[in-house]
Amino acid sequence: MHSAVIPDTWRGVTPAPMSSTDAYNGFIAANVIFALDRIGVLERIGRGEPLSAAEAAQAAASAGDVARTEAVLRAAADYGFLKADGAGYLPTEAGREVVSARGYFTWAVGGYHDVFGRAGHLSAGTHHYQQDVFRDEAMVALGSAQCDQSMFAAQLTDVLDGIDFRLIADLGSGTSARVRRVVSQREGSRGLGIDISRPATDIARREIAEAGLEDRVTAVRADVLGLLGTQIDNDAEAAEVAEVDTVMSFFLLHDLLADPATRSSIFTRMREAFPKARTFVLGDTMLRGPGESQSTLPVFSVGFELAHAMMGVPLHTKETYEQLFADAGLRIDRVEALATPHSWLYVLQAD
Repeated sequence: MHSAVIPDTWRGVTPAPMSSTDAYNGFIAANVIFALDRIGVLERIGRGEPLSAAEAAQAAASAGDVARTEAVLRAAADYGFLKADGAGYLPTEAGREVVSARGYFTWAVGGYHDVFGRAGHLSAGTHHYQQDVFRDEAMVALGSAQCDQSMFAAQLTDVLDGIDFRLIADLGSGTSARVRRVVSQREGSRGLGIDISRPATDIARREIAEAGLEDRVTAVRADVLGLLGTQIDNDAEAAEVAEVDTVMSFFLLHDLLADPATRSSIFTRMREAFPKARTFVLGDTMLRGPGESQSTLPVFSVGFELAHAMMGVPLHTKETYEQLFADAGLRIDRVEALATPHSWLYVLQAD
């Protein structure tokens, strides 16, 4: 079993306690970064290209507002992501760094803005999750796909290079970006992307078609918990599930483990749902241990824990996961730290 090296990103640089000024500016800056992505200029910033409000507004999918776009770019310059250069702006090193982390902002600002903004209402009991407060499923899936591409792709490719698979299933696949990439890198392989979100599945099917992979990748809209416990209605999809030889899943396991009544049986049921699978490549963000992140905070961890508390989804420690793997007869063959803080990737073999 490989020893796990903790990335520097886990240590964090944000000081705790945080001043009210830093907290306020951080909130606005996060929204500015998300706005830059929605305007469509983040990739240009990542390439170091000059830009102006007029060009950005003209390039927008619909008619852009030059004055408002200028205000966003000016705010980005105030935060040091851009610097004024004549009539336009030039990306800074800080701006280029933000691009690699764009998925966090899509996830938090785009996906969980309502959950975070109404955390007080949820805590006071005046609002209820999934009744008055919702997350944006499409943005959560997109943010996850962006993080996967910029932070995890090379590591997953390295891990999968040592695994012989022909049909791989991705549980909680979002837009199926990961399974599309994995299949495109392995000649003769096929993949299933399984996700409960209708918006994410719609995006997945469109992008699979655009990539010309309809004969190799299938996006299935299904509740993974239901898949682990019941028969699939679609006969063709059920037949494919039965032939899966490798299962992967990233950042879904905590949702599968949410119900204490079924927690101990989840990985046993996963093995039963995929009877031919011998290898399971599973990654998740886990609960920080006591005393971690005391003086400096990393990205994501606090937001991840708060969002799931507001949704009523408990989180678990690394030790809990490893005990559940062992109880299900899954042997740890390899474990590595992922770039996202307190997130681990496991390669498990079925005994």
